[in-house]
Amino acid sequence: MAQIGKFVVSAQGFGCMGLSHSYGQADDADSIKTVHRAIELGIRFFDTATGYGAGHNETLLGQAIKGKRDQVIIASKFTHHPGGAGTDRVNARDAVEASLQRLALDHIDLYYLHRVDPAIPIEESVGKLGRLVDEGKIGGVGVSEATAEGIRKAHATYPLTALQSEYSLWTRDVEAEILPTVKELGIGFVAYSPLGRGFLAGSTPSEANDRRFLHPRFQPDAVAANTERRAAIQAAADRIGVTAAQLSLAWVLSKGVVPIPGTRHIPHLEANWAANDIDLDEDIISELESVFVPGSTVGERYPAEQLKLVPPEPQFSAA
Repeated sequence: MAQIGKFVVSAQGFGCMGLSHSYGQADDADSIKTVHRAIELGIRFFDTATGYGAGHNETLLGQAIKGKRDQVIIASKFTHHPGGAGTDRVNARDAVEASLQRLALDHIDLYYLHRVDPAIPIEESVGKLGRLVDEGKIGGVGVSEATAEGIRKAHATYPLTALQSEYSLWTRDVEAEILPTVKELGIGFVAYSPLGRGFLAGSTPSEANDRRFLHPRFQPDAVAANTERRAAIQAAADRIGVTAAQLSLAWVLSKGVVPIPGTRHIPHLEANWAANDIDLDEDIISELESVFVPGSTVGERYPAEQLKLVPPEPQFSAA
């Protein structure tokens, strides 16, 4: 088990995004079965967002946890511009009310500001979410993809429960400033895309509607370059008798954070969960980290338009 603020959660959570979009066509009935199997395994922490499938993901998760509410911790997220730049802004209260309705809940355990709006001070957004905690609508406030400075400003306005950012072997940028900041402030860290959107497990886009085709890291030249380094994961995994996905997850777990891998496939879910039982020695950790040096992955994390909504990557020294 792990601790995120006042919440006791499973060592791994479950990222629900792929049950609605991004990785090709999904089937609601199969997705609900996957959530049910996750709960059976012991997963207690489920992460969704208003923007995943334009609300579909929250509705789907709400259906899946019906009758099981006391077994799970639910996190969701909102942005002030759900339809992108140029659309009407959504305020925190309206977002939470809509999420409650879609999830069919009377409160949401953890609610994040999904992306910081450049036109709205983070303190304003977090302050409004804090008032919703006081009213019992949500149980804790989180932010996603904020800078270290933004985290401090937000936390000074209302104590943050969690910070969610991308973190995996091929995305280690948070180690420079973000992880030290949340540790200092006592804020939980939730790692999304701990398998590099499936790449570290050997997955690349195949279906035409897979959004990874839009990502610079999944363009042919980047895939070719990054695949050479991914071979180091497979080699180490083969030596200790686990899969590349399990080894990649075990590395994230070794950092004392809560990863939220997602999948639509029950065998993948069960294999991911088994990573909890892998204890990595320092030699393997050092071996992996020497190959996946921070900042060395070829290709940006997001397409150019989305990069405007995430913090710039810190500059790492050569040391």
